Amino acid sequence: MDALAAQISVVVGVLAVCFLGPALALYFMLRRKRQARRRRRSPIGKDLLRGPGHSLREQLELAGVDLSFDLALLMVVPLLMLSVFLAQAHVLGLPRVMHLSPIYAAFALAFIGWAVRKLWKTGTQLDNLRAGYDAELAVGQELDQLMRRGAFVFHDVPADKFNIDHVVVAGQGLFSVEIKGFTKPKRGGGKADATVVFDGQVLKFSTWATKEPLEQAERQAAWLGKWLSSAIGASVAALPVLALPGWFVDRTGRGAIRVFNGKELAGLLDARGAQSLSAEQVQQIAHQMEQPCRTVAPRYNDEAKAS
Repeated sequence: MDALAAQISVVVGVLAVCFLGPALALYFMLRRKRQARRRRRSPIGKDLLRGPGHSLREQLELAGVDLSFDLALLMVVPLLMLSVFLAQAHVLGLPRVMHLSPIYAAFALAFIGWAVRKLWKTGTQLDNLRAGYDAELAVGQELDQLMRRGAFVFHDVPADKFNIDHVVVAGQGLFSVEIKGFTKPKRGGGKADATVVFDGQVLKFSTWATKEPLEQAERQAAWLGKWLSSAIGASVAALPVLALPGWFVDRTGRGAIRVFNGKELAGLLDARGAQSLSAEQVQQIAHQMEQPCRTVAPRYNDEAKAS
């Protein structure tokens, strides 16, 4: 019994040493945040409009937290297993626990393999999210310039189980803008490798082709036009637009969808095929669009609600 009690004491001591520091750090961080919330209040009295790539930014933050947590586990768990094994060896004697070493080693290696695989997947996800977020910011900044011409611009519009990247409302028409941040190959081909051919039906890159982004943009524009027509009591149609920031677009045909690179969006309001809107319709649509887009609570207010 004395040997068992000593063994338990050593194991508990090892666990305390491993987790006492992180636990205290977390406690003081949470305490500081609560004290900051008591001392401060946001000067913003209403929810804010969603910015470009708002959903992607939230996913980036969550993926970053997951990556940090997985890294911490990868560093702590194998050391914790080694500490427990050494504690047992110290109490019972190394010869009496040597038969357990293959089991500890197998569990440690299995955990390391699982953690590395998970880190790789999270890293790939982060790369894709960053590429998409950069594309959203670039296009959002270009579209915001259209406000100088009297347009209303809304970003990351929540819809029916999906988001519309950008919506532009102006007298020239209603535009549903879908963004695709495709990465470029690093083959030294210059403009040739950075050119996509649009024949009106399919996007043709240097090594592959797809029409899925075009179909997605068309579906979203159809949904937007139907929803707004019902909301304002008048028939309106949204022109589907696909933006490919960073790519040269070679148009060899014309279809129902307009395809631009990022910089060409400055001329979006002059695109052919859009349904003109009256000043009253523009105001009505802008009012309807603002409702689902004003969902971002000021940070301090949001924390206060969460507490």
